Amino acid sequence: MKTVLITGTSSGIGKATARYFAENGWNVAATMRTPAKETELTKLPNVKLFRLDVMDADSIRQAIADARAAFGGIDAIVNNAGYGAVGAFEAATPEQVQRQFDTNVFGVMNVIREILPYFREKRDGTIINVTSMGGLITFPSYSIYHGTKWAVEGFAEALSFELRPFNIRVKNVEPGAIKTDFYDRSQDVLKKDGLTAYDEYVRVTLANTQKEGENAPGPEVVAKTIFKAANDRSFRLRYVTGNSQTGALLTVRRLIPLSWFHNIVRGVVEKGYKAPAMSVGQGA
Repeated sequence: MKTVLITGTSSGIGKATARYFAENGWNVAATMRTPAKETELTKLPNVKLFRLDVMDADSIRQAIADARAAFGGIDAIVNNAGYGAVGAFEAATPEQVQRQFDTNVFGVMNVIREILPYFREKRDGTIINVTSMGGLITFPSYSIYHGTKWAVEGFAEALSFELRPFNIRVKNVEPGAIKTDFYDRSQDVLKKDGLTAYDEYVRVTLANTQKEGENAPGPEVVAKTIFKAANDRSFRLRYVTGNSQTGALLTVRRLIPLSWFHNIVRGVVEKGYKAPAMSVGQGA
């Protein structure tokens, strides 16, 4: 029986993925920062919970060691833990920017760094990163979040060259809009005292993206794609998932000029926004 270690399994995509792998015959090392709070996954016989904080190297090493001891080995890891800081970049504190990159980029790197000696020694393993279509295209009010996802996309693509000689596969699963708690509990809306110039723009653009999330498929569709990637022995790098619009949007992005694509995005995400009139003497 194969074993997968998944980060961020307390909710959303992570929890759905842990459940899907378990239901389809895999052992699951479900990791989270506070496993004592989890009650659902503990009911599945082939799931064990381990504490893992992606910013704590000791906890990562311990979780990997404990999972190997419990299941006899690890065949795949899924880097799923993450969150989104959204809003105007000017409103972000250095601490918020750091936290966004710490979790979404450096956390991924930390987990991969700790699993590599094991995968390299046995000359086999699969590393799956849950990125986003937001690592290939961008939307208003998500600048910091997009920065992290683009970083992971580039990192993973380059890393795949380094690891292929050791038969270690690197795969990015790229969801579009998915109905999870990403749009509420997992989001940090950027605010700065006294800065109100962006308020209406952020309000409108976030409301429009929130609407997309409300009408999106649930996390199970991502879990199925992650499972497919874990069972794919090829060196394919990218797996787009979500509704049919996700793949279509990425195809359009590749085929048309960037200015045209930006107009499409603005037409959807900025719908309902009216820019304030410029003052006399104010430049364009």
